[in-house]
Amino acid sequence: MTNFPVQQIRADFPILAEKIRGKPLVYLDNAASCQKPNAVIDAISDFYRHDYANIHRGVHTLSVRATDKFEAAREKVKSFINAAQAKEIIFVRGATEAINLIAQTFGKANIQTGDEIIITAMEHHSNIVPWQMLSEQTGAVLKVAPMNMQGELLYPEFEALLNDKTRLVAVVHMSNALGTINPVKKMIDAAHAKGIPVMLDGAQAIPHIPVDVQALDCDFYVFSGHKLYGPSGIGVLYGKQALLEAMPPYQGGGDMIRTVTFEKSTYAGLPHKFEAGTPNIADVVGLGAAIDYLNNFGMDAIADYEVELLAYATQQAEQIKGLKIIGEAAEKGAILSFTLERIHPHDIGTMLDSLSIAIRAGHHCAMPVMDFYQIPATARASFAMYNTLEEIDVLMGGIKGLIEAFG
Repeated sequence: MTNFPVQQIRADFPILAEKIRGKPLVYLDNAASCQKPNAVIDAISDFYRHDYANIHRGVHTLSVRATDKFEAAREKVKSFINAAQAKEIIFVRGATEAINLIAQTFGKANIQTGDEIIITAMEHHSNIVPWQMLSEQTGAVLKVAPMNMQGELLYPEFEALLNDKTRLVAVVHMSNALGTINPVKKMIDAAHAKGIPVMLDGAQAIPHIPVDVQALDCDFYVFSGHKLYGPSGIGVLYGKQALLEAMPPYQGGGDMIRTVTFEKSTYAGLPHKFEAGTPNIADVVGLGAAIDYLNNFGMDAIADYEVELLAYATQQAEQIKGLKIIGEAAEKGAILSFTLERIHPHDIGTMLDSLSIAIRAGHHCAMPVMDFYQIPATARASFAMYNTLEEIDVLMGGIKGLIEAFG
């Protein structure tokens, strides 16, 4: 294993010291949401204790301090994903709101009857339903690039879908249900060769691998704070400046305006045009703290460590008779989805919980993926930088115990 300071990291996450039914918590539900380090918890608490006020419009000291911390977090996000400018970073409630924002602004302005939107067969519902809604509103057509049984995109079929009617490609960077990491740079280049913009759903990728939006050359990138060891209820929409400036506002209200009369309103510039009303100030500060924390270790080092965790877990799982791994892409993040013969995934999740092992069981907001594999659900163990080989051993022991109990 790499010389990764996992024990030091674990000491920074107070919830990992919890015991469930008298047993140490083994938290393997990171694809749903990651736990929070003291640095994030303290940043939010300190902000409410010492700096809280509404931002941007106040001249008193607390408002100035709050504004400075809020905008400093925007700068941290900009640097973390290597955006060209801070005003290309829009704070939203999460990846879901970011995708809906793009659909209802960029989409309505640029997509008409007969136009096409391309997604993939492995998308989260958040990157399916908003485009279905837009298609119903505009008469556009949603096209789905297929995948194989390993959970890998069939790239030639994706490329064949690109045509003069395609107005947007909206694809997942890393699948939450399968762990597949898509060849997004190759996809972006192919789309751009035909003048088609690309949005990446990075909610699952952002805590696991380095992301450079300028190197990718994506037009939009979205992610949520809660999967990045930050607070829930906060997320990020990155968009290229020219695209964001051409898009109409998503919501109207305070702070997104330049002038208002009863006859007409004019709108503020970026990023404020898309941040109507009082934002989630403290949790933006918390997101900034999460990024600072991750930068202490480096995303490359985190990615390398998680590759080793996944390889170990996969090797152990393949030795268990009756366990079937769902999603075996060559390029894959730290997710192990599986089924067991004769044991429903919900029973797997419930019985592992009795051993203080937290996994997720269900369709993972990816029902079309389950339909593709002709299964109702999977059990999903998902790993993070604070997980250990010993925890994987506990998981595998728990699975073997279930199989013995079910005969």
